[in-house]
Amino acid sequence: MPRNMSFALTINQVLDKSKTVTRRQGWWNLKPGDQFWAVEKAMGLKKGEKVKKLALCEVVSTRRERLSDMYTADCTLEGFPGWSRAKFMIFYAQHNKIRMSDFVNRIQFKYL
Repeated sequence: MPRNMSFALTINQVLDKSKTVTRRQGWWNLKPGDQFWAVEKAMGLKKGEKVKKLALCEVVSTRRERLSDMYTADCTLEGFPGWSRAKFMIFYAQHNKIRMSDFVNRIQFKYL
């Protein structure tokens, strides 16, 4: 059974399928072919609140990289066309409370 992966900050990008790459602290055991549900929110649900599934996805590739090593083209793949590499890295680092030099798991996926 596929696990749930939260996309709370990029719901619209998942719904319009413009997002095909995500970065995570964790999910290190994913491998190509693994499936997951993209969901609005997976943790911190209030009593009676249910997980809202957005899309079933399949992992294409994963790689460990420093946040600071991301490519500019990944801004578009992350669902933020027009953003600079620096803007995305600052947004990501601040939201996830990490440093630019920290390692992240870059996960490329496709929609099923």
